[in-house]
Amino acid sequence: MKKQLLDWFEEKPVVAAAKSEGELQRCLESESRVIFLLFGNICTVGSLVEQVKAAHKAAIVHLDLIDGLAPKDVSVDFLAEQTKADGIISTKTSLIRYAHQKGLLTIQRYFLLDSRVLENISKTTSPADFVEVLPGVMPKIIRHLAKTTGKPIIASGMIRDKEDVMAALSAGAVAISSTNSGVWFID
Repeated sequence: MKKQLLDWFEEKPVVAAAKSEGELQRCLESESRVIFLLFGNICTVGSLVEQVKAAHKAAIVHLDLIDGLAPKDVSVDFLAEQTKADGIISTKTSLIRYAHQKGLLTIQRYFLLDSRVLENISKTTSPADFVEVLPGVMPKIIRHLAKTTGKPIIASGMIRDKEDVMAALSAGAVAISSTNSGVWFID
């Protein structure tokens, strides 16, 4: 799945991220091949994933944001066994490690709050397939992380226009993720 995502990112490096049912419908209309689900609950996540899969797109669920799922291995088991999710996003390395073992695509999300976080990301040996960094409008930092982590970088947060997209990609990000629907439809 990682290779397939990398191929899709070469084709269309914009990931549409949905925070609501209405946004999901717009995501499905976009050319994005990968959809990040940033909302839902234990009762709805399966049907949300089904909608994404029906549109022939990859469904990546942000496990930390699904109501009713705890930051425990059993939540990963639930997503792997009860939904057709292709992968997860989480800030929790233990969940990333477990999901990776279960065969799900994994994206470790980091919030770049200060230089200590940056140092920790560079030193961490996360088993994640991808590293997602927020905010994604810091080309110099993206360049540094692309070199030091050895992982494909997804830039997210605060990306508002084509200039932001191009800056992140030029700095070494393989893709950007945005909840801004205007970004989803950039040529």
